[in-house]
Amino acid sequence: MSAAPEFIPAQLEQWRARMEQALARRLPPRERLPERLHEAMRYSVLGGGKRVRPILLLATARSLGLAEEQVEAAACALELVHVYSLVHDDLPAMDNDDLRRGRPTCHKAYDEATALLVGDALQSLAFELIARDPCLPDSPAVRVRLVGVLAEAIGSVGMAGGQAIDLESEGRKLGIEQVEQLHSLKTGALIRASVMMGAACVPGLDARLERALAGFAAPIGLAFQIQDDLLDELGDTATLGKPAHSDRERGKSTHPAILGIAASQERVRRLSAAALESLAPLGAQADPLRAVAEWLLARRN
Repeated sequence: MSAAPEFIPAQLEQWRARMEQALARRLPPRERLPERLHEAMRYSVLGGGKRVRPILLLATARSLGLAEEQVEAAACALELVHVYSLVHDDLPAMDNDDLRRGRPTCHKAYDEATALLVGDALQSLAFELIARDPCLPDSPAVRVRLVGVLAEAIGSVGMAGGQAIDLESEGRKLGIEQVEQLHSLKTGALIRASVMMGAACVPGLDARLERALAGFAAPIGLAFQIQDDLLDELGDTATLGKPAHSDRERGKSTHPAILGIAASQERVRRLSAAALESLAPLGAQADPLRAVAEWLLARRN
């Protein structure tokens, strides 16, 4: 059963506000040397955004009975890594985008060299938080596991590998299985990590519950990317906060391009149903995750 409808707007607002404050506290101040780099880091991270990955981690934590304070630093690390990937993806050598979250991209607001350094520094800060932040569980085993989950999700068999395949595939026609493999790496890996890092903060978590969370995270990560592709096709730049129809203009193989709009929407529904079914072993305690999943797939930007 889904959480009460009023859960999502109120809880999202609270979680987003918490994350803005948490990220602002953990980023270097603008006045600290080197000032321009630190200013650009804050510009990129604190420039809005849905905070999907931290919200997934916080919802997982609540579903497992953890306090938000226990996972806040891990949620910050996730968002720092996500923003680093956006800053680098927007560069001329990658996707060459001028707009992100309704504002000029980092390399447009500053310059390309600064944008490269922003991405490097945000990734480094993410792992520093997991290693040193006092809010995380004291257990060294928990911290090591968090490092492993996040590192695998963003490396060559995760996000970076997916981006490499995406760049190599521009202008080529891929089959739907290839597209789903690409998405499972480029986007899905960090979405999965958002859930599994929450699980990693519970030492000795029942293996059945861990499998249930993994079974939820994989299809919801793919569904999230297909929904993104649908929004790119059906939305507009003002609503999205980034250029609309960019996938089509770059000749990218996406679900809408291969299957069409209606079949892609049906794929999202089936993946969502599979994800929610996987949560059955957690019972009603997983209602926060169910509610977040519904929000993710009903969004318009």
